[in-house]
Amino acid sequence: MQQPVYRAAIIGLGFIGAGDQVSGDRLGQLVKHLDGTHFDALAGNSRVQLVAGSSRDPGRRTRFGQRAGVPTFENWQDMLASQKLDIVSVASYGPSHAELVEACARAGVRAIFCEKPMATRLADAERMIQVCQQSGSLLVINHNRRFHPTFRELTRRIAAGELGQLTGVWLTWGAGRIGSTGTHLIDATTMLAGSTVKSVAMTLDLAGRPDCRGPEFRDPGGWGMLRLQNDAVIHIHAPDYTTSPFEIRLDGMLGQVSITGGLTTIGKWQADPEVIAPPSAEWGTSMDQAVREIVAWLDDGTPPCCAAEAARHALEVIVACHASHARRGAWTDLPLTGADREIEVLAG
Repeated sequence: MQQPVYRAAIIGLGFIGAGDQVSGDRLGQLVKHLDGTHFDALAGNSRVQLVAGSSRDPGRRTRFGQRAGVPTFENWQDMLASQKLDIVSVASYGPSHAELVEACARAGVRAIFCEKPMATRLADAERMIQVCQQSGSLLVINHNRRFHPTFRELTRRIAAGELGQLTGVWLTWGAGRIGSTGTHLIDATTMLAGSTVKSVAMTLDLAGRPDCRGPEFRDPGGWGMLRLQNDAVIHIHAPDYTTSPFEIRLDGMLGQVSITGGLTTIGKWQADPEVIAPPSAEWGTSMDQAVREIVAWLDDGTPPCCAAEAARHALEVIVACHASHARRGAWTDLPLTGADREIEVLAG
């Protein structure tokens, strides 16, 4: 029996959405360093037909149209109204995610692949989940390490007890931006540790580094600690102006996991660590895997690796970082309540 081909479109035809290097140049980043793009993941899947794209930027629309050979729309509303779509990638800036995801769900889009950060307000993230549940739409957030085989293998081995009881976790990354960059590493670390965060103590870096996405965004880095439900503590070092490469280190009673640059190791104390080989070129990228899992869900309801609730939790941790800073770094418990829930993190 012939397998169905699913119709897909992209809202936001910039760096991560369309693999547009002109947009990447504005950010000071290279497409080739990304772990996939929405365009490549959708266009490269034989079970998906990329049929349209939308952007307010005429240059992005022109470049995408030339590359993809499909219609482009200035207004995403026109695209949703005129195209019958199974999959939509939402690859615009963070403050627009809630509106776009909800509109896609209400328009009958069956699967929505949304960029991180999930939203800029906690209530928006919760409403996105609720609207998708009501419409029966799948909502997948591009925390790409959840789809990466190395992180999945490490999660399995840590859960199996190879490190023993966790005693501490360390996160380092460059250029601050807890909401935009930190969301990846906070989410990945809670996955590896097999636990969610129950309290936060954070001091934000107010050096005032301009955000690469524009003056309307304000997403500082900082220093702090996240206490997990299993009582291990994540230590964060992410000031605005550091140029340190990202690093994740988990220490346990029996051994250590280290992820830094392109090297990942796991090992017992007093023994040579095992180097975890990267995936093969044939496997593709984490975003390729995400689209494969979206297609599997469309086929027969096979659930993807992670619910959108995990991304909502990562956003709540980030909001709690801002709430803790406002209390001069005092420990702030999750779930957040009252005015803390109203804090907006202007991440792109």
